[in-house]
Formats: sequence, C-alpha cells, structure tokens
Amino acid sequence: VQLQASGGGLVQSGGSLRLSCVASGRTSSGFYMSWFRQGLGKEREFVATVSWSGASTYYAGSAKGRFTISRDKDKNTMFLEMNSLKPEDTAVYYCAAAMNRVRDLEVGRSYDFWGQGTLVTVSS
Repeated sequence: VQLQASGGGLVQSGGSLRLSCVASGRTSSGFYMSWFRQGLGKEREFVATVSWSGASTYYAGSAKGRFTISRDKDKNTMFLEMNSLKPEDTAVYYCAAAMNRVRDLEVGRSYDFWGQGTLVTVSS
C-alpha cells in the first residue's frame, strides 16, 4: 500500500485547511487510517483515526470539535478537514494505514504504511 498526502499550506490563525491522503496498491482490505503530526522539535502525536469503511472515527483531544476525519472508500481517499486552526497546529501531518486490528490506535508502531507528510503552517 502506498499513501500520498497533500493539502498542506500556510494559513492564518482561525483559518481552515483540508488534507487528503490517497491510498493505492492493495487497498481492498484494511482496518484503520489515521493522521499523525509532528511539530518542529516535538514528538509525533496522534490526531485522528477513521475505520476502513469510514463508519467510525476517533479523535485526540486537541482535534476534537475542530477537525473532522473521513474516508471515501470508493476513491480510497482519507480527508482531514481542519477548522479554527491555531499556531500550535503547525506541523508536518502524516497519514498512516493499519492493515490489521490493533490494540492502540494512538501509537505509530500500530501502523503498517505511512505517507510522506504534508506541512501545515498556521501563522498568528
């Protein structure tokens, strides 16, 4: 499975961005797709996850109420709609896919495939 993330850019505080992650290859089955982010000098952190069908979602506290994760299974594409962006949301955002059921969705080692990352910069 190959993952290609896009949609990052520069936005002012309070603005919005929509990230996309296109999956290709053996995408007929899987369990979860997620977004992680890593700010400069910071550890990678979990942002949100969506089930392969798109029916179930789960968010980190920092994303809840501001971000919306979704998946278009027909297009094998995952989205992250980000609203009310803050400077602390500045980071490289990575998409990831878990092809098996895992115990902890919030840790990176649970995922089998990663995209290359897309940079989101929020100016104050």
